[in-house]
Amino acid sequence: MVRNLDERIVAALQRRAAEHGWSAEAEHRALLEEILLRLRGRSFAEVIAEIPEVGEDRDFQRVAGETGADRVFD
Repeated sequence: MVRNLDERIVAALQRRAAEHGWSAEAEHRALLEEILLRLRGRSFAEVIAEIPEVGEDRDFQRVAGETGADRVFD
């Protein structure tokens, strides 16, 4: 059991569980296993290398004077 989760996370977990045809608890176990065991023994560079190439470089450029810190958790 995980307490104090954001309702958006709970809803997303329930949607994923429904898509797979199993309980939210089973989905939670599957996610934990996939994430924790899949990443074991791999370097950060290996994990980053698997991120697909998406977007344009300008999508990720910093604009001088704008940190975006006020939008971190939006």
